[in-house]
Amino acid sequence: MPTLKEFEEELRQQGMQVALAILQRLRERDKAKRSIAPARRVTGQKMTPELAHKILELHASTSMTQQEIAFKLGVNQGRVNEVIKRGKWLTDDPNAPERVARDEALARLQGRPRRRAKAAKPITSGAPPSRPDPRGNAKKRPGDNQLTFTDL
Repeated sequence: MPTLKEFEEELRQQGMQVALAILQRLRERDKAKRSIAPARRVTGQKMTPELAHKILELHASTSMTQQEIAFKLGVNQGRVNEVIKRGKWLTDDPNAPERVARDEALARLQGRPRRRAKAAKPITSGAPPSRPDPRGNAKKRPGDNQLTFTDL
C-alpha cells in the first residue's frame, strides 16, 4: 500500500496540479484544526459540596458525558464519577474519607506532618473461645507460622 508521500509524488509525475492543490488545502485545514483544539483540562479545582451538587445537576439535566462535565467544571473525570456513582463530596464533613485522603496528600506535598487518623477498634469475630484439640495436639498460637510434625 503506498504512503501519502508516494501518492503525492505520483500526482506530481502525472502533472495533476488540481489534485495537488486539493491535497494541500486539506492539509492546511487539518493543521488549523489541531492548533485551536482546547486542552483536555484547564485547571484543577478543589472539590467542594457546591461543586459536587453542580456536577449532579449537570448530569441530571443534560445529556453531557462525565468527560464533558469534567472539562466544563475544571475537574478530572474520575472525580465526576465518584460524585455521580458513589455520592462522594456531597457533605462538608471534615472526617469524610475522601476529604481526609485529600488533606493528607496535600500535607505530604507541602512537607507538613500528617493528620493522625482515629485508631480503629479491633475486629472481634463472634467465634467462641478455642477449645483444646481432642487429639491431644497443642493449639498453635497466633503468629506461630512454623509447621511441626503434629501439624501434618
